[in-house]
Amino acid sequence: MKRTTKSLEEMLGPIPERIQRETDLSFQISDRIYDLMQERGLSKKQFADALGKRPCEVTKWLSGQHNFTISTLAMLSAFFGKSIITV
Repeated sequence: MKRTTKSLEEMLGPIPERIQRETDLSFQISDRIYDLMQERGLSKKQFADALGKRPCEVTKWLSGQHNFTISTLAMLSAFFGKSIITV
């Protein structure tokens, strides 16, 4: 019996450009937060405690799947004293 394997893209179609860009930006933001935490030597728990957040929320931020509000991004920028994103 011959078996055919298809890639996810072949089965579902190409990923729309908008979705790809959104995903890329989400991961860039989470990478930026992680890098800034590392610069300060902060663990997730220390970071969460400093912000008055739960560690699970920081985990969500670092997953690359969190939809950040402008308010949260501004709060994080103020905390680090550095921009999280540049427009």
